[in-house]
Amino acid sequence: MKILLAAINAKYIHSNLAVHSLAAYAQSSYMPREGGIPLETDIAEYTVNQQPDQILMDMYRRKPDVICFSCYIWNIAYVEDMARELKKICPDTHIWLGGPEVSYDARDVLGRLPEVCGIMRGEGEETFAELSSIYCRKGLLGAAEEFGAVNGITYRGPDGGIVENPWREVLDLSSVPFVYGDMEGFRNKIIYYESSRGCPFSCSYCLSSVDKKLRFRDTALVKQELQLFIDAGVPQVKFVDRTFNCNHMHAMDIWTYITKHDNGTTNFHFEVAADLLTEDELKLFEKMRPGLIQLEIGIQSTNPRTIAEIRRTMDFERVKHIVRRIHGYGNIHQHLDLIAGLPHEDVESFKRSFDDVYALHPEQLQLGFLKVLKGSWMERQKEAYGLVYKSTPCYEVLYTDWVSYDDIMRLKGIEEMVEVYYNSGQYTRTMESLEEEFASPFEMYDRIREYYVEHNQMDVQHKRSARYGILLDFVSEWCGGKTDYYRDLLTFDYYLRENAKTRPEFACRYVLTKEEVRQFYEKEAGQRHFLKGYETFDRSQMRKMTHLERFTCLQKTVLFDYMQRNPLNGEARTCMIDL
Repeated sequence: MKILLAAINAKYIHSNLAVHSLAAYAQSSYMPREGGIPLETDIAEYTVNQQPDQILMDMYRRKPDVICFSCYIWNIAYVEDMARELKKICPDTHIWLGGPEVSYDARDVLGRLPEVCGIMRGEGEETFAELSSIYCRKGLLGAAEEFGAVNGITYRGPDGGIVENPWREVLDLSSVPFVYGDMEGFRNKIIYYESSRGCPFSCSYCLSSVDKKLRFRDTALVKQELQLFIDAGVPQVKFVDRTFNCNHMHAMDIWTYITKHDNGTTNFHFEVAADLLTEDELKLFEKMRPGLIQLEIGIQSTNPRTIAEIRRTMDFERVKHIVRRIHGYGNIHQHLDLIAGLPHEDVESFKRSFDDVYALHPEQLQLGFLKVLKGSWMERQKEAYGLVYKSTPCYEVLYTDWVSYDDIMRLKGIEEMVEVYYNSGQYTRTMESLEEEFASPFEMYDRIREYYVEHNQMDVQHKRSARYGILLDFVSEWCGGKTDYYRDLLTFDYYLRENAKTRPEFACRYVLTKEEVRQFYEKEAGQRHFLKGYETFDRSQMRKMTHLERFTCLQKTVLFDYMQRNPLNGEARTCMIDL
């Protein structure tokens, strides 16, 4: 019996942990009976960017008896189209769906997709294992006779009616086999790993609040598995735990282990509640190698009424203290999240939330928009909030009793400007200075957004260098006589990241003479005063790996060293030169 687990990911670098876990669990628990059909599980990972025909042909060539699709908001439309077409060319193949996007409206899904046999709801390892066993024992024709004994599924009964079995009890997370035994198949992919399932909190917009059964994988097992990643030199391991530090002993044990066994390259990503971090954890963070871990912290809003309404627990004053303290260590990337469209948050309230979080200077500020997920408490409250959202994935908010669609469009524009001019990390000094020209950071990005709209630049695919020029034009219009000063700042920011030998158009004329530059590198070739570590390079090579720039308004000459970059933000090392 050949069963294909199919994942259609958002990007090539993503991997789908779910299908690998289901396959590994089914294979480890399958006990073939005498005369039974052997179980053969196959995994196929695609992306939404591939041509549907490519995927369709690949699935057809594999000749599966059963196909199970992993369904999320980013791929459900793609999966539904694929199921319809697949049934036409493989009429005898049984098609099953599973995942968060189909778990909470399984009857509706089966109603609109007659091609699908059934839905696996919620946690899928045991469900898939039982279904696989039934197919191997009974074959395609007789399998449906035993579906009634499988919890966690909604399926078509023998009479064609839709049958919904009870939800399944959650499993012991330590019983799920490690799926990364062969790392070759995950080369150039982000590695996703889970050390816990469930969440202790009840945020109304999140599906983790539906199932509050929090479970942890055995810590000794976690350490063994993390060591395999460390030994393999995996670039990044992304923990998918909803709130990694909700159990202090569990989190501290793992953080201590990866600190002691750091290989100097692997980065570990964690989603944490900052206000739950303890003094022991913070002291450990301070000792970590720059880039060993990165933290994602969901703030969502700083409006107390909004926080209470979405049933979230957060002490923002403590969050501020913790985030600033970690920022001061200079070794940990912090990613802070905000959500627009939450109840009791109008534009003025969101502006305050934005400015509150921006003041913490995270490495990334994610301005997201409320997604009304099926099965969430937020979905049940939509009428009470006047919440109107898109009917198709990703069910994003259109307007509420507090924000209009005009407001949402405005915030979308601000989001784009934040992505370009803040989260890119390419304009750090310029934006820090420009902020002083406005009443608040929110107003600054709003004004830049207006400039883009007025000059028909918003929907254009700009080259990176063009973004610098547009910002300089905006500054010239807004700040008048400070154009040359900001031109210097933009040029400084540009060379911090870019070892460019072609002069960008927005930059001022290069003012250092050829003789000044020649003398500097000739002197460095002899004594290595500024370029320690370049002992094996000659004068010409040193010049190619660095950049020398004189800034007239800033009144300084700067050497940019691209061999020694900041491991957190990729910026070149800089030093002031007296020529």
